[in-house]
Amino acid sequence: MIELATPADTHAFGRGLGELLRAGDLLVLTGPLGAGKTALTQGIGAGLGVRGPVVSPTFVIARVHRGGRLPLVHVDAYRLGSLDEVDDLDLDIEVTDSVTVVEWGAGLVDRLSESRLEVSISRREDTEVRQVLLKPVGGDWAERLAAL
Repeated sequence: MIELATPADTHAFGRGLGELLRAGDLLVLTGPLGAGKTALTQGIGAGLGVRGPVVSPTFVIARVHRGGRLPLVHVDAYRLGSLDEVDDLDLDIEVTDSVTVVEWGAGLVDRLSESRLEVSISRREDTEVRQVLLKPVGGDWAERLAAL
């Protein structure tokens, strides 16, 4: 379990994670509203060097951020009910050529890749402290995460 004392720490942790990511990587973020999923994704975007602000895709469901080392596909699956609905987004980019971060995607996007990093974020009650649990599934995630 990783503890992050402030939102800035969450962003910095995401930046470090973003620097480790490669084309085709899938990250599935879970946690309650306000836990820090978007702040973490903003840090990932910074680590990838994408241009422009990374904001929650809640109302548009998915955004593609370009201009960095790799494109970042940021998906909010909160209102999606199946993998078919994710496919129907018809993103104008191949997930094999980008990093894909899916908020609220547990159980929905697992088939997008044989390997993924599951990131569970919670917030300590009445504090800004975030607790992050990383669960590597397949691939070489465990080795890469050791560099954090």
